[in-house]
Amino acid sequence: MNEKRKMGNKAVSKLALTVIIVVAVAVASVAGVTYIWATGKNKQTLVVSTTTSLYDTGLLDVIEEQFEAEYAIDVYFISVGTGLAITHAQRGDADMILVHAPSQELTFLEGGYGMCRKIVAYNFFAIVGPAEDSAQIADLSPVEALTKIVEAGRDGNAVWVSRGDDSGTHIKEKGLWTATGFNWTTLRDEDWYHEAGTGMGGTLLLANEFSAYTLADMGTYLKYHKCGLISLVVLVSQGEELLNVYSAIAVNRTRNPEANFEGAIAFIKFLTIQQGQQIIGEYGQDQYDQGLFYPAVQLLKENTNQTLVSWIQNYAYFNGTECPQQYRNDHPELFQE
Repeated sequence: MNEKRKMGNKAVSKLALTVIIVVAVAVASVAGVTYIWATGKNKQTLVVSTTTSLYDTGLLDVIEEQFEAEYAIDVYFISVGTGLAITHAQRGDADMILVHAPSQELTFLEGGYGMCRKIVAYNFFAIVGPAEDSAQIADLSPVEALTKIVEAGRDGNAVWVSRGDDSGTHIKEKGLWTATGFNWTTLRDEDWYHEAGTGMGGTLLLANEFSAYTLADMGTYLKYHKCGLISLVVLVSQGEELLNVYSAIAVNRTRNPEANFEGAIAFIKFLTIQQGQQIIGEYGQDQYDQGLFYPAVQLLKENTNQTLVSWIQNYAYFNGTECPQQYRNDHPELFQE
């Protein structure tokens, strides 16, 4: 990759990028691995490796508070991109994962690392950018929008900022480039394409700083926009191509005997019962005039919206199910399909 990149007419210095990332870390109130081992003798500890797109919104704080009020379990979160979240669990640093990258989740299961995968929530990604919209992508399909961004970028009229961190959002972005007919590994060497190499918050701040386009999960975007941290606007949203699905998976205790498997199952059950699903569905409505996430359990069970259910099944099911039989570990109560 070229070591020097141009952001429109501005050069991105290492100092500027560092400042932006530091601000993002301060906003999220988390730096890297964010857990402390519990000292109480009567409580279990549950370490959840999860994504910045969930943690940065504040949703997990509410879930943690209500879960801990009912269970003798202290919950701690490792907040990173999905790829690294899975790596933490694979090397024994977490008891479960809460992530949004189905292809990597399947690999996690097939590798013997995970059990009892349960889809708990969904929302949509969006392509956001400057209000002046130099590439003229507003209300286009994702494929049409990305095509125009490439054209405008190559003409010197647009800039793209990628997460570039192997997160669920980054994986979605690469899939969209492929669907659009572009080779992502080639695009990343072009001057108009830049990689933040950080979480969603840092990526949004960097894109905002340089009036660039980026792919964002709606939860983090709405929080940063509401807080006045960014002025980027949503230009392309909704639609099957931008679906974003979140799943919880317990670490396989056969692979890691020290994992708190029962604690993970208790947390997964809490996320799937009415109380947990209500927290997910209501979070953000009072602050943002809309929920940041949508509960998925009842939707999938009752098939109340056939179109949306089919989108989730096409994107996030494995061989027609959210969790193949061999990975259910004798917990049929989680899978009353």
